[in-house]
Amino acid sequence: MSYNKLGALRFVEENDVKFIKLQFCNIFGELKNISISSKQLSKAFDEGIAFDASSIKGFGTIEDSELFVFPDPSTLCILPWRPQHGKVARFFCDIKTSDGEPFKADSRYILKQTVEKAKELGFIFKVGAECEFFLFKADAEGKPTLELSDKADYFDIAPLDQGENTRREICLTLEQMGFEIESSHHESAYSQHEIDFKYDNVIESADNILVFKTVVKTIAQRNGLYASFMPKPLKNTSGSGMHINMSLHKDGENIFDTKPGGEMPELAKQFVAGILHHVKEISAISNPIVNSYKRLASGFEAPRHITWSFKNRSSLIRIPCTTTGYNRIELRSPDTACNPYLTLALILSAGLDGIQKQMNLMEPLTSNAYKLSPKDLMGLGIDSLPESLYEALTYMKDSDFVRETIGEHLFKHYIVLKSEEWNIYNQTIHEWEIQNYL
Repeated sequence: MSYNKLGALRFVEENDVKFIKLQFCNIFGELKNISISSKQLSKAFDEGIAFDASSIKGFGTIEDSELFVFPDPSTLCILPWRPQHGKVARFFCDIKTSDGEPFKADSRYILKQTVEKAKELGFIFKVGAECEFFLFKADAEGKPTLELSDKADYFDIAPLDQGENTRREICLTLEQMGFEIESSHHESAYSQHEIDFKYDNVIESADNILVFKTVVKTIAQRNGLYASFMPKPLKNTSGSGMHINMSLHKDGENIFDTKPGGEMPELAKQFVAGILHHVKEISAISNPIVNSYKRLASGFEAPRHITWSFKNRSSLIRIPCTTTGYNRIELRSPDTACNPYLTLALILSAGLDGIQKQMNLMEPLTSNAYKLSPKDLMGLGIDSLPESLYEALTYMKDSDFVRETIGEHLFKHYIVLKSEEWNIYNQTIHEWEIQNYL
């Protein structure tokens, strides 16, 4: 149920809610919150709750550090794992300046602005995410290890799948929070899992990705496990991605609707062409950490080449088939380390750019991209995704498209902080180097 301000205040009063978590994320998509008592909620709606922006990555300097969170009443949700007497509720928040203006580096605001641009062009964007994760054993202090929790394979069942009960508890908790779970299963790597929830409008979908990660980690911890969304925690096996399934609607119709054997509509082709055109520029945000590129380079079902196809899982963009034809596209490169608001804003903006500029779509790839030689790729004119965070940042730095989509403030801070992260990694002596060169 979606609440307005008065409805939210009434719900909190009638349901014995004592504590409120006001949540938002930093520029990297890391969830933050301020806790207040329910008695302060009315003030939070009217005046906002102040916080020190200089302590949040990429938000501000200590000389100009006052920002305010305003709860979005439509995001009210009880946290089911907290006490049921004196309940705890959560709101996602909008961030504003002391002048009452939206904070332009607020990721959620950037996505909202992109959604409004799409609406002005007559489009509604709907998104569903497939979030993969690992369940590792935790040590006696609850800290993560790389010790596997099972040795099950794709779609295996208990007793091989020893995470089945934890996964079921995660699903039930998510359903209590309003999610519609479509499926859950063991993934192809040992201790790896996937839970798919129904698509929604793009703002709610981005919110849901952050909620999902929190719930998975919380329930795993309660079961003596550690949930990791690290893209590539183990070598010689699959990594964890966050495939983005999307549809675009105009005048009440999905532009991707195509009957089997039919020609994909022109608008759909242009939207896909726009994403493929800009994908290297947005990779530093959709695949934001050093480890992201270990997954993309692994060859375990992660895309490396900028291609599209029907059904073919080796392509960057896949158009899955249903029993009634085709009605969505799947972008397979992003991972759950990303900021979902920025990633979805850039994907939508790239697709719209393709439509506005009437970009031409390359021919679909019909062969296995993983088996194409460098000579084959060159002959087909197929480009590749960045091979490292450094390379991705280089493409982003030169991108007016990314700068215009996410705004100057966030663009500059993101480049600086991620460049620092790369430099630290690049200066670190790794175990592989010791083993091979000492």
